[in-house]
Amino acid sequence: MKYHPIDSKLFTKNRKNFMAQMKPKSLAAFNSNDIYPVGADSTVPFQQARDLFYLSGVDQEESILVLFPDAPEAKHREVLFLKETNEHIAVWEGEKLTKERALEVSGIKTVYWLKEFDKVFFELMTQAETIYFNTNEHYRQAVETETREDRFIKRTKAKFPAHSWAKSNPILQRLRSVKDPIEIDVMQQACTITEKGFRRVLDFVRPGVWEHEIEAEYMHEFLRNRSRGFAYTPIIASGNNANVLHYIENNQECKAGDLILMDVGAEYANYSSDMSRTIPVSGRFTDRQRQVYDAVNRVKNDATKMLVPGTLWKEYHVEVGKLMTSELLGLGLLDKADVQNEDPDWPAYKKYFMHGTSHHIGLDTHDYGILWEPMKANMVFTVEPGIYIPDEGFGIRLEDDVVIQENGAPFNLMRNIPIEAEEIEEIMQSKDT
Repeated sequence: MKYHPIDSKLFTKNRKNFMAQMKPKSLAAFNSNDIYPVGADSTVPFQQARDLFYLSGVDQEESILVLFPDAPEAKHREVLFLKETNEHIAVWEGEKLTKERALEVSGIKTVYWLKEFDKVFFELMTQAETIYFNTNEHYRQAVETETREDRFIKRTKAKFPAHSWAKSNPILQRLRSVKDPIEIDVMQQACTITEKGFRRVLDFVRPGVWEHEIEAEYMHEFLRNRSRGFAYTPIIASGNNANVLHYIENNQECKAGDLILMDVGAEYANYSSDMSRTIPVSGRFTDRQRQVYDAVNRVKNDATKMLVPGTLWKEYHVEVGKLMTSELLGLGLLDKADVQNEDPDWPAYKKYFMHGTSHHIGLDTHDYGILWEPMKANMVFTVEPGIYIPDEGFGIRLEDDVVIQENGAPFNLMRNIPIEAEEIEEIMQSKDT
């Protein structure tokens, strides 16, 4: 892996926290992701199943973790099964985890090769009454592919029909949503890499560059700083393209007088960052662009202050809607009649700001977190209001990643990334002097 090793204390703690919430005489199993084919002998670059990584730090294919806190033998309370490495594999695919290296990475002492799985797992299942299956229950999931985890669940249910079944997901939703200090440090690294990319782009952008060239500048900076690349498909949207919320073509020329909305973020060690910035192609905002930009920035700053322990996600979005309504009235995009006659299920401000303001972020860009439960310290959220005006040919979104604190305002992991209009103009103008 490109990234620096993560302290195995994180994964040991994560397993301990998970096992503390398991039922008596139960075990839990977690499978790695598949390597997905493209065609012929080509495959999509491997990415580890986030839950397995969270609990073990293991970042290679064909891996299984079994947790069995009540196992009669102490050595079977935490067990890793890994693809056996050998000299041939090392030559053709590169080094895989040895048992010794797996212990260093994960803190797990008992490691078997995968060929031993069926035999060992059968023994463990005869000692257990319940098995926790790891299903994907994220509120935004829309998975059509049968995963390695899905196939494992099918096989296990068929082979052990008398066992009780339980769900890992509710436990993981709560655990993963509250970040350990080690995780926050890793996320800070992802945000710092994103900052380097953005500063590079500020120096690069001028009339006549193409959106895909900007994307390439980010990728160059991300890779040279040990990131695998973008945490999600990047949006580089100039002019009216910014009014397509998930514009990813990135194939248009950036023209003088236009704005460029960039929604990008580096991943680092499987953790995501998620930044939005909107900059002027010519290095200076028009008066109207600046009016709207400052309005979005005010909403972002005021919304951020609301992210404190005890806040409910749904109520927070209602309050942000009020902030946005006020700004849209000030910009002349709404009038009082629009607000008085609005549909409560689709308020007037939604014409110009139609998406949510915040989501959990961590190992996934849209990370785990139970939205109907109150926010807690050390949860990490995006804050990303926007105003989109197709009739005026531009859209503006601004976004930072912030850590909820026990007391006071959140800590901004993107505090060093330029966002004030004056600073962005100053940096962009300085390249021409």
